[in-house]
Amino acid sequence: MKVNSILLDTSFFIRLLNVNDPLHTITKQSYKYFLNQNNILVCSTISIAEYCVIGSIKDLPLDNIQILSFNFNHSLRSSEFARIVFDSRKEKQIEINDRKIIPNDTKLFAQADSEKNITHYISSDLESLKIYKLLNQKANINFKFLELSSDLQVVLNEN
Repeated sequence: MKVNSILLDTSFFIRLLNVNDPLHTITKQSYKYFLNQNNILVCSTISIAEYCVIGSIKDLPLDNIQILSFNFNHSLRSSEFARIVFDSRKEKQIEINDRKIIPNDTKLFAQADSEKNITHYISSDLESLKIYKLLNQKANINFKFLELSSDLQVVLNEN
């Protein structure tokens, strides 16, 4: 799999840093694998804000990760994405279970889409995956979504 840069979402860090999480092992394996393959791991300031609600900035492995600030171009693309998701939910084209953070999903996706070096986005959030699929269909986004439990296990088993 050709990967340049990978945007890691908040769920990735939660699983990486919680040894009791069922996805901790695969998350840790994938983290090491992508670093060993010289991929650039990227963390959004949005994910840092989300993580720090339950954890500390000191917990995050920021020595090996580039920080991506949310900027003007990201905000424009994010508003386009949010409009698509909200309209699709209103028109019952997508059902999203108790999703109060659609704007954060769309902001992270906008960052991945706007940054040309980011080729992949990693998450274990299946509601977020629904949003990705909708946006990929309606907005032609420029990155691939790797679902933490299955897609990454396949990648690690192939190598």
